[in-house]
Amino acid sequence: MLLAVSLSACAGAPRQKPLPLGDIEKGPGTLTEARKYLEGRWDLESFNVFPPGQEPIQLTGTGTLLYDDFGNMDMEIRADQKSASLLARAGIQTADGVLSTKGRTVIDLQARTLTYVMEGQPLLVAPTGPLALNLPRHWRVEGNVLTLTTNGADGRPVSVGRWVKAP
Repeated sequence: MLLAVSLSACAGAPRQKPLPLGDIEKGPGTLTEARKYLEGRWDLESFNVFPPGQEPIQLTGTGTLLYDDFGNMDMEIRADQKSASLLARAGIQTADGVLSTKGRTVIDLQARTLTYVMEGQPLLVAPTGPLALNLPRHWRVEGNVLTLTTNGADGRPVSVGRWVKAP
């Protein structure tokens, strides 16, 4: 009887223990710094597409890129009619001249790439064209200018966008 009472009096230990997490790295060269740099509004300075076997397309239009502190991104580029026609001939469809995407970004500091992950997008899918969202964008920073370059399978650029940080 004493044994039964003593066993029932023992409190059970939690089945799951919290994982020990380290401090979040901050400062130059960290993911935190990269996300903080990207945060805010960016205005399109230039956008060039290099379709294989065709003349380069220098898009005429406007664009904005909004990046929040959670890694969510909203990008919209509005091409003029001539640019939209050139893009269509290169196999890049627009909705009345608008290229638009929303989702989140995955930053790879070592490879210096951003990869877009759209809601509902399969993780493992073959790229479908020069502006495929699952192709990584190689990034370079010069002051308040962010250059995003998408490379093709041969390693050569298929698109280059330059974005200027809005005040």
